[in-house]
Amino acid sequence: MRMGVDLGGTKIELAVLDEAGSEHLRRRVPTPHTGYDAALAELARVIEQTERDAGVCCSVGIGMPGAISPRSGRVFNAYNTPFNGRRLKHDLEEKLKREIRFANDANCFALYEAIDGAGKGAGVVFGAILGTGAGGGIVVDGELLRGHNAIAGEWGHTPLPWMSAEEHPGPPCYCGRAGCIEQFVSGPALKREIAARGEELANELHEDRLARAFSMVVNFLDPDVIVLGGGLSNIERLYTTVPRLLPRYVYSQTVDTVLVRAEHGDASGVRGAAMLWSVPPS
Repeated sequence: MRMGVDLGGTKIELAVLDEAGSEHLRRRVPTPHTGYDAALAELARVIEQTERDAGVCCSVGIGMPGAISPRSGRVFNAYNTPFNGRRLKHDLEEKLKREIRFANDANCFALYEAIDGAGKGAGVVFGAILGTGAGGGIVVDGELLRGHNAIAGEWGHTPLPWMSAEEHPGPPCYCGRAGCIEQFVSGPALKREIAARGEELANELHEDRLARAFSMVVNFLDPDVIVLGGGLSNIERLYTTVPRLLPRYVYSQTVDTVLVRAEHGDASGVRGAAMLWSVPPS
């Protein structure tokens, strides 16, 4: 049996799956914010309790914001969580007395959609999560591409391509820079534009910015499919307007990359975390 854990800033979600992918148990608890030690203890407790309720010892895969540094073993880029800067993998393995596999939450999303979702059968899948932020993950031939620095797919924290004079230098981002893609295409960014410009103009601008952002992905990665998840993936018009705009920006005579909605929605993250035990360890 495999356990997937979606470790977020507000909640910890767990699911227990069998080898066929059937779900046997799912639960959700709040993420503690009273400090690292309390959050670590609660994470270990809820994993052990879920195993007891399932009646079996499970492999455990965890998807989380940010990543674990290959050099220091410390969590980085997991903003607004008690785990940032901590040796979470090391400390949790000591508590649970076994190996735990970790990956970025967008990587887990992309992995499950590539294995058993909207990207199934595709050679190269780019999974993009558009919600409160803009995350990304890359899967090639069914295997996660983590990258040498554990940041493969982090398109949200690169500059928006072809900024207009009005757009430049772009809104400040919590990462310390300005003009990040996330600050132009995420849910809060769209809401901000609607308040400033009205819904019709804001939507048109959002579609064009998203096409520019995805064109960069197509130019350097050339994926078979881009799978869209997160709250904005429910905007139906994106699947017709953005592909129509892509040829303006992609460096190719034809653009055959397809843009599709995630098949499993919010479930892809926790299920993808469980599937970390079906791919080689990092």
